[in-house]
Amino acid sequence: MMLTLDNVNVCYGAIHALRNVSLEVEHGEVVTLIGANGAGKSTTLRAITGLLTPKSGRVTFEGQDITGIAPHRLVARGISMAPEGRGIFANLTVLENLEMGAYLTKQKAVINRDLERAFALFPRLKERIKQRAGTLSGGEQQMLAIGRALMSHPKLLLLDEPSLGLAPIVCHTIFATIDGIKADGTTVLLVEQNASAALKHSDRGYVLETGEVILKGTAASIASDPRVREAYLGE
Repeated sequence: MMLTLDNVNVCYGAIHALRNVSLEVEHGEVVTLIGANGAGKSTTLRAITGLLTPKSGRVTFEGQDITGIAPHRLVARGISMAPEGRGIFANLTVLENLEMGAYLTKQKAVINRDLERAFALFPRLKERIKQRAGTLSGGEQQMLAIGRALMSHPKLLLLDEPSLGLAPIVCHTIFATIDGIKADGTTVLLVEQNASAALKHSDRGYVLETGEVILKGTAASIASDPRVREAYLGE
């Protein structure tokens, strides 16, 4: 098993944000977390990446306990995240943003190879290579955030709301790229409010509600569950 959360609890002061959350991600999977705003999806990713330290419970990556380890150390171990809101460096160019993702890599040849991979996934970024990131469209900024995360050679890529605020045609591009990332051998843990699209591009899923896992299973079984169809698929 690549990633395991075992009874993870996270609190913001008196607010119990995650309650005994347990989940697993196997090598080569795309696993999605769906749920309403405030359900605890982003908090789960922050607990994995060390941005938050759980009150109790354990996070394990490739058999090693990584609970509360600093984020930059987890990048070196093979975990990278494209955060909600993209988090790009607006005053830097597209190229400079991508190079920031490769800060652990010292070999220029490797960086150049990874740049070509990013440009193959997102040709628009190559067209905008010298443009300041803050002037990109929302969809282009999301492409840049994902491309930058991939520059660190992650074994596990965490994507937090990659389709948020994007036009449908751009969302289609983002989800098609997730398929390509999986095909390249990178495991993906995806947080999404667009449950329909996320489940179509995932192997398995978990449904979070007020900080608790209320449903888990294959993507197909979750998509067919009456509670999910009513609450998240608009049926």
